[in-house]
Amino acid sequence: MPAEPSAPSTTRRYLMLAAKIGVSIGLLWLLFSRIDAATLWTSARQASLPWMLVAMAVYTANVVASAWRWQLLLNAQGVHLRGRSLLGSVLVALFFNNFLPSNIGGDVIRIRDTVRPAGSKTLAATVVLIDRALGLMGLVLVAAFAATVVGGSHRTAMHIWPVWLWVGFLAMAAASAPALLAPAGFGRLLQPLTVFHPEWVGERIDKLTSVLARFRDRPVALFGCFGGAVFVQASMVVFFFVVTYALHLNVTFWDLAVIVPISFIVQMLPVSLNGFGVREATYAFYFKSIGQPIESAILMSLVGTALVMLFSLSGAAVWFARGHH
Repeated sequence: MPAEPSAPSTTRRYLMLAAKIGVSIGLLWLLFSRIDAATLWTSARQASLPWMLVAMAVYTANVVASAWRWQLLLNAQGVHLRGRSLLGSVLVALFFNNFLPSNIGGDVIRIRDTVRPAGSKTLAATVVLIDRALGLMGLVLVAAFAATVVGGSHRTAMHIWPVWLWVGFLAMAAASAPALLAPAGFGRLLQPLTVFHPEWVGERIDKLTSVLARFRDRPVALFGCFGGAVFVQASMVVFFFVVTYALHLNVTFWDLAVIVPISFIVQMLPVSLNGFGVREATYAFYFKSIGQPIESAILMSLVGTALVMLFSLSGAAVWFARGHH
């Protein structure tokens, strides 16, 4: 009988997965119906292998930086783990994010790998969530800065983006400030949640408050992690710029610095399978607005994604090695 209550949620999960697959296939079909797929394949085969290897090297630096900023946050909480161990967790998380129909799986891995040394699931989860939040702020900041640099060079509807992006960045900073500057007050705001389970929820709020208080007392870790987040997002722009160079595409660095972060933000919407279709449509829309062919957008997106997925297979090796031991 325990299986009966979970049946509706399982059905709903499969229906949502089917809907995401449908959205991805539909968008990809729409895009490919407007281009010559044979030409796309020919262009991909003419890519420069040495520059593809450079792109992989840039992505490697990106992943190492991701592990480093996570380590900064853990150290601030008194949780000291080797960088090699955290890098392994990041690789496994990357594999799960790319090969499971959800990008939450990777965060679950990271939380699971730090629960025991942290001594608290709330602490481990809070660190990952703050890492995520700082990463999102880094995304928006890079896009806002690049959109400002691009400015009015393109006569498209994109000229409104700098304002909205700066407003979004400042809004996120303002929203997160109270939790970090006044953890006790933030904890009091959460007290009404104890109505659901006074003891259990109350303990989690107390733990969350103490975690935020330690971050407040160690601002260097937060600033360092945010700086690392900006580096990670900027390196992704460099990664795609190298990919476009390898594919002989005529796209400027600053245009990529606008659209690459925006595409990551759009992919966070739970409407597609790992961003497929939505990602390509976002690139295609922007490329068309700056006078570039849709084929270039799809080619860059698919080749870049293929390289990331190829790299993430290293996470599968780490995962199976852990299982072996």
